[in-house]
Amino acid sequence: MTGDDQRPGAAAGSLPPAGPGGAETGDMPPAAPPAWAEADDATLLRTRVCDLRVGIEGSVVERRMGRLYGELRDRGFTFLPSCYLATEWLCPDRVPLIGIPFCLAHPRLVRLERSRMLEVEGETEAECMKLLRHECGHAVNYAYRLHRRSRWRELFGPMSAAYDPHEYDMRPYSRQYVVHLHDNYAQAHPDEDFAETFAVWLTPGLDWRARYRGWGARAKLEYVDHLMGGIADQPPVVTGGPRHFAASTTRATLATYFARKQKEFSQGYVGFYDAMLRRLFTVTPAPDRLPARRFLTAHRRALVDTVADWARVPKYAADRLVQRLAQRAGELGLHLRGPEAAALLPAGACLTSLVLAARHHDLRGLRDRGAGS
Repeated sequence: MTGDDQRPGAAAGSLPPAGPGGAETGDMPPAAPPAWAEADDATLLRTRVCDLRVGIEGSVVERRMGRLYGELRDRGFTFLPSCYLATEWLCPDRVPLIGIPFCLAHPRLVRLERSRMLEVEGETEAECMKLLRHECGHAVNYAYRLHRRSRWRELFGPMSAAYDPHEYDMRPYSRQYVVHLHDNYAQAHPDEDFAETFAVWLTPGLDWRARYRGWGARAKLEYVDHLMGGIADQPPVVTGGPRHFAASTTRATLATYFARKQKEFSQGYVGFYDAMLRRLFTVTPAPDRLPARRFLTAHRRALVDTVADWARVPKYAADRLVQRLAQRAGELGLHLRGPEAAALLPAGACLTSLVLAARHHDLRGLRDRGAGS
């Protein structure tokens, strides 16, 4: 999860590593809650991101940073990557810094994010730590320029390899890669492969030697273990750089920020649904058969959870898909083929397959099947 946006950020909203919590707080009293914390959603959405002036200090982000730094110290590291608040999870390309979504720094922003996007990436302690360890892997790679080493390139591949974090060939059962973040993200690019391998190696209490016994990925973990032992107490070669996507310099309002995010997350699921809907439902009504639109609307939450979990897509994208399907099913006058309880599993399976097809660029096939129905 690296970022290559060329807009430099500022230092505001970030903290250098200082002490176990990531910053020295001293005996200062807690800051008063910002005025926007009590505002309704409509008012808050009109606020520019940079005007939130939300910070890491005193937030749950600071505590989780402290936990990451503790894990690094336990491994003998003297390099502790600085973190800053950004508009997404990232480590800027070739820059040893960690960007953390600004919404995580305040519970009011977490609630707003969840209401607009249906989920918050990194909200839970466990998920946040997995993401922090992953981004830390990028930061360590860049700080010591590990990607320039010949053995690194032999194991992980060249940094010059083509990269699209949203579209890549994935082999779910491959044992050549560790499994850390969802979507087999280690397979996206050599840089991601290293970051994921580092994250697994860093995870406290994980016996990676036993977990990956017999896997090709074991050689990568052994290499990381050996390599980290040699550099952990060494000063980094690269220590800083531009803070891309910094929240402190983002002038867009929260409304614009979420609109852009929703558009990005919903792209690729605009498809041609008629063929699937007609296989799943029927145009023949019956007294004991619900209209398909009413069924999809009633079970919207369960279907969204199923699709998001199995297809590994943002809940917002899954929710938009279910809404579109419900609308289209109403336009086609479709009804359930049998009992309501028996239709839920097939519906979840069909929606998941539709999303997976879209993610694998099969929209042309969906269009052809829809036109021939």
